[in-house]
Amino acid sequence: MLLALAACGGDSKGTDPTRDDELAEIDNWTEDDSLTNAIQTDSEKKSSDGKSSSSDEKNSSSSSVVSPNSSSSSVVTTVSVASPCKTATEDNCEYGTLTDDRDGQTYKTVKIGEQWWMAENLNYETATSSFCYNDSAEYCEKYGRLYGVSVRNMCPEGWSLPGSTEWNALITTVGGEATAGIMLKSMEGWDDNGNGSDSFGFSALPAGFRSSDGSYHDLGSFALIRSYWGGVNLYTAPTISLSSNEDSGFLSSTTISNALSVRCVKD
Repeated sequence: MLLALAACGGDSKGTDPTRDDELAEIDNWTEDDSLTNAIQTDSEKKSSDGKSSSSDEKNSSSSSVVSPNSSSSSVVTTVSVASPCKTATEDNCEYGTLTDDRDGQTYKTVKIGEQWWMAENLNYETATSSFCYNDSAEYCEKYGRLYGVSVRNMCPEGWSLPGSTEWNALITTVGGEATAGIMLKSMEGWDDNGNGSDSFGFSALPAGFRSSDGSYHDLGSFALIRSYWGGVNLYTAPTISLSSNEDSGFLSSTTISNALSVRCVKD
């Protein structure tokens, strides 16, 4: 299924000026920006170009996955499965708000395990390579924007584009890959009765994606959420994939030219 999605992106230059611009920008990155691993740890990737304020508070909890998680050096942090905080009739999740000072937009946030996540898709309009589904502003209002891989610092200050460390911690916290789709998907909006339980308040939306030729696909059936990309693989980029017809959720990859949704995680 993911291979089919990747195929939609295409690889050749010349079919889409936006992708050509992205590849030109990638080519201009310095050697320091081209990493030895396709996904960086927190300490290698933290950067921002905007300002924000947040009402979230840092909290700690126990955890069972080993992962680097430090702004200065790699340390061992464990991650354990958390108890669901939301049902169809009750919502006891810990929420906050994030105001992006760059444009004044306010986002709902949620604490899942030790992490604070945006509980909505990012909708900040960058100078290049961010799109509304079908080029219509009404889709941005509901689903957020779709971002090309060349957009590197789209998250507000104090928040970052999550990498494999953060995504794997989230998946472990909500019970593992086999049921992560159900746990993370929103309770409504998914095609073919593919709604989730949204048991942790993440509320993933089926925003679809934009391919390299400027066409849009899979609104209602897929959530493809961008993960931090280190710039080594010029054909694919890491992605969180959720589908209306699958209970699972996992870190995979998609064609580099696809524009995808973004969820930021607190530093």
